[in-house]
Amino acid sequence: MNTTAALCENLTHSQIKEEEIQTKKNKYQEFGITVAAGNGDGHRLNQLNWPKGIFVDNDKSIYIADSDNHRIVKWKLNSNTGEIIVGGNGKGYQNNQLNYPTNIIFNKKNNSFGISDRGNRRVIRYFDQNQTNQKIIISNIDCYGLAIDKNGSIYVSDWQNHQVRRQKQGDTKGELVAGGNGKGNHLNQLNSPTFIFIDHNYSLYISDTDNHRVMKWKKDAKEGIIVSGGNGNGDSLKQLSCPCGVIVDHSGHIYVADYGNNRVMRWCEEDKEGEIVVDGNGYENQPNQLHGPVGLSFDNEENLYVADKWNHRIQKYEKI
Repeated sequence: MNTTAALCENLTHSQIKEEEIQTKKNKYQEFGITVAAGNGDGHRLNQLNWPKGIFVDNDKSIYIADSDNHRIVKWKLNSNTGEIIVGGNGKGYQNNQLNYPTNIIFNKKNNSFGISDRGNRRVIRYFDQNQTNQKIIISNIDCYGLAIDKNGSIYVSDWQNHQVRRQKQGDTKGELVAGGNGKGNHLNQLNSPTFIFIDHNYSLYISDTDNHRVMKWKKDAKEGIIVSGGNGNGDSLKQLSCPCGVIVDHSGHIYVADYGNNRVMRWCEEDKEGEIVVDGNGYENQPNQLHGPVGLSFDNEENLYVADKWNHRIQKYEKI
């Protein structure tokens, strides 16, 4: 084969590889669909007040940490109202009360919910939707984000102590898995971590909010690597501003709720800059706008859901 032909063949292979990479990236509709609330802030069943963490189950029901209503709400598919499953009895410490919850996870193995009850400095497990059937599994912690791995171990971000801890089943103390070296921006430090995500390899993704970056800590690592942002607070494609929700899709793409920039970004681990998946377009309440995106989730068809905090609603962006 002559040199020209070899170059052409290499170019063709390179183009094919690039096209394969591009096809793995999901595209989403520009205009979101309001699938929960969107009726202003309030405590009625068709309203939310500062929604934060969310997850979507296989029936496309959305579970929402309705933070300033001190409750967890389940919003069924195509419903005009939500159903209170925990809390909703005012701010408090009793079994039927919550205090500014920030996140909720679901454990398929034992059909239980984990709730970050931040105002009460505790993580609670509910074994069903009976509010009396609860157990405090972590206490005295400035809990924010929650994640659960395939073994049922729970991970919780400690906002005040700039660390993430793991609680294995049956363990009462828990163990440090990320940060814990004081507030800072070194690779072994965090600064006000919020939302977290754990993948099937036990790699932990952390929204290192006040460092304006997302960190990835591999299993048993002593320090993390920067996978999103890390170039100061800003709105360029290399930057984030107070990132919140973080999730990773099946192709390893990292989605970040870029709270201060009113947008959702996507990064590949080796990329120097991200790309805008959902643009805030001016932080108002139109279908193509976001105002303070916080929690993120996928459904089983890889549609993207965003907790749009200041608009007091949940937006769904359908996969194209």
